[in-house]
Amino acid sequence: MTNPEFLRDFDDPKLEALTEVMFLAASADGDFSAEERAHFQTSLESLTNGRFGADRFEAFFAKVSQALSSEGRSARLASVKERLPDAGARKVALSLAVQLTAADGIIRTSERELILETAEALEIDSDTAASIVADIERR
Repeated sequence: MTNPEFLRDFDDPKLEALTEVMFLAASADGDFSAEERAHFQTSLESLTNGRFGADRFEAFFAKVSQALSSEGRSARLASVKERLPDAGARKVALSLAVQLTAADGIIRTSERELILETAEALEIDSDTAASIVADIERR
């Protein structure tokens, strides 16, 4: 479900919601490393078959950074949920977020907290969230 074929039919609001969950994950530990940012941008370009290229990425990054700063994480997660009404799309968003937090080889406590907060906000049960984390950590 996280391949470009699945995402090709997503409209811009859904793509941006998925991307925002990834951004929230990347910034959860307060350190959005160059490695995480590169993984984030590469993943996004690949997942969207180039629909989210470098220019759009930079504009989006600035927009969500400002929104997170002014509104807070809970409000941004509520916004994501509204834009992803489908439970399957919300699971994909959580899975992408977990993959991004694991990109630097470790999922920190703050990132685990975000994963649980995201799962709760997106109405994904904790067992499913734990299973997603375990699957990604095994890779």
